[in-house]
Amino acid sequence: MTSNILGFVNGDIYISFIPLKKASGIVTHAGRVLYVGDKEKAERLTVMLHGTLIDLNGLTIMPGFIDAHMHLDNLAISLNSIDLKNTCSIRDLKQRIRSYYERNKDLSWILGRGWDHELFEEKRFPNRYELDEVVPDKPVFLERVCGHAAVVNTVALQSIMDRQDISRDPYFLKDQEGKLTGVVLEKAVKMFREIFRFTDVEMLKMMYEALIYSAASGVTTLGFMSCNIDSLKILQILRYQSRLPVRVRVYIKEELLNNLSHLGIRRSFGDGFLKILGVKVFADGSLGAHTAWLSEPYEDLPESIGLPTIERDKLIKIVEEAHIAGLQLAIHAIGDRAIDAVLDAYVNLRDLSFEHRHRIEHASIVRPDQIEKIARLGIAVSIQPHFIISDWWAVKRLGKNRATWIYPFKSLAKHGVKIGLSSDSPIEPLNPWETVYAAVSRGGESIELYNHTPHEVLSVVEALHFYTQGSAYLLLEEDRLGTLQAGKYADFIVIDRDPLQVSLGEIRSMKTMMTVVSGRIVYQCKDFSGEIRPYTLS
Repeated sequence: MTSNILGFVNGDIYISFIPLKKASGIVTHAGRVLYVGDKEKAERLTVMLHGTLIDLNGLTIMPGFIDAHMHLDNLAISLNSIDLKNTCSIRDLKQRIRSYYERNKDLSWILGRGWDHELFEEKRFPNRYELDEVVPDKPVFLERVCGHAAVVNTVALQSIMDRQDISRDPYFLKDQEGKLTGVVLEKAVKMFREIFRFTDVEMLKMMYEALIYSAASGVTTLGFMSCNIDSLKILQILRYQSRLPVRVRVYIKEELLNNLSHLGIRRSFGDGFLKILGVKVFADGSLGAHTAWLSEPYEDLPESIGLPTIERDKLIKIVEEAHIAGLQLAIHAIGDRAIDAVLDAYVNLRDLSFEHRHRIEHASIVRPDQIEKIARLGIAVSIQPHFIISDWWAVKRLGKNRATWIYPFKSLAKHGVKIGLSSDSPIEPLNPWETVYAAVSRGGESIELYNHTPHEVLSVVEALHFYTQGSAYLLLEEDRLGTLQAGKYADFIVIDRDPLQVSLGEIRSMKTMMTVVSGRIVYQCKDFSGEIRPYTLS
């Protein structure tokens, strides 16, 4: 399509959700929204400027989803790995591995992700011996759905043991006889991620496919967490080749902080498609692996309160260094004790203000006093509503007395905390409608947490607002992204139905028919029912 002017008419166009503003026509030019309003004026303007007119035939336009927290490199790898979500038993797990292995015997590593032992008939972690039965000759690395635990086979374990002594490492679990089980946690998981590597050519292909997948899902901007040097290089190549179909905002791994600081790179370094915003830091682990750091013991594991993944003094030092360097902080904190540690580190900053947009990622277990403190400090929070459905066992972990502290989305919003929605993909589905459904339904009465926290549901309007404007704020781009006002980036999606007119059950099946980024069509569904009429000389 040669014209850089697009006009869309004959559909419902949501300019924003809070406040709720609608239009019947929109025109884009030079990557921006040129006009939004009356459909007759939009059509006349498009024709006058020799643009391409698109008749929506009743379809709906809304701002593109902004996923403020996801892992692009892991998504790229997961799209090329074994999907282990909804595995119902260790027997089922082994069968999926066997089926994949038979089709991919040329691979140097067998990778998979998504299993959850809480769903297994056996109600336990798998072990290396069970994996050895299926793949005895190649390393196998299978991440739990949370990404904070994994199981490996003996060949994979040996690859680590050849490099270092892990006999006393607490992140490599052992059985009662002191033998390694193959189950690894936190830092050990990271070790394995670092030793399996794809070539630059393979990663370039996989990352591009993941970006196209994002566009097809209706996500027009990604907050890429824990980006490493290799992934940043790949993104720069794609940007140089003008092959970024969606916008990417980068939060580097904490160990790269000194690199950015020495180069003087501050938040928002880059251009409209690729920017470095800040640094991602981990304060604790996950609820699923019992490594989220709590102020009181786990209900179902009374001998444990989880654990911090960073020492207090080191956390304070990193926060101060990143702040002075002009970088935005995004700190993973799931347990309430971890949130205490993060807030203490933020309070330690002398000139903390709203403009810095320092963030807490996840904030799964939040006490009422912490909500007030987060609001008072002006800390933004990135939430992942689909955790509610995946962590259907959360009340068992925390107990009924603490159930109201789990994923308190509405309470955060009521106290004025700036929140943005995201997926944490590939830990949860990238599909934004699954996230919206989880935010609005909290899983329904079939999930115990809902029965304790029905007051924490978000409305559809609120969920869409936080997934567009809210996330734009977290990425420091509310002036350019999140709504479709004239002058902002022309980033929007065409969807098959009006999300404010469908039932709760229908939300999950909403479909992206077309995705427009910077005024350019980057994805079009084969079922797109609109009519495209390019300008032609008569």
